[in-house]
Amino acid sequence: MIYFHRYYPVDVINGPGTRCTLFVSGCEHHCRGCYNQSTWRIDSGTVFTIQLEEQLIADLNDTQIPRQGLSLSGGDPLHPHNVPYIRRLVQRVKRDCPGKDIWLWTGYELAELSAAQQAVLPYIDVLVDGRFIAAEHDPQLLWRGSRNQKIWWLHQPQPDQMN
Repeated sequence: MIYFHRYYPVDVINGPGTRCTLFVSGCEHHCRGCYNQSTWRIDSGTVFTIQLEEQLIADLNDTQIPRQGLSLSGGDPLHPHNVPYIRRLVQRVKRDCPGKDIWLWTGYELAELSAAQQAVLPYIDVLVDGRFIAAEHDPQLLWRGSRNQKIWWLHQPQPDQMN
């Protein structure tokens, strides 16, 4: 079972365009200066139910408010406890929501991902990796909080504004 803290069916901050954003529970990095410390415990927040999953899929496919995709943050979606649930969710989004991109934020760096964590990567388009480091905080950065964090364009071309 996976827990979450917030679900935003309409979000314009966590990635490009209008998106659905899910903040999951569970993070073992405990970065100093983290703005989301309430998400650190894997059992904090509310249980992510099949009903919420169905709502998320319906929201992504809603033509009244078109969404570009799904953003997964936290906590850490790639916390070892979360990985099987996140993998199943992103597989379903790719299957049931054609054309929607998936962005995922993690405190792990791409090079340190376990085999199980790497199994999520074929289903996401953009990975933002790295722990938040308060000394490297830069409010001018797009889609990340500190200069050490990196945006990996895995299955989506990098936009011109990021060159």
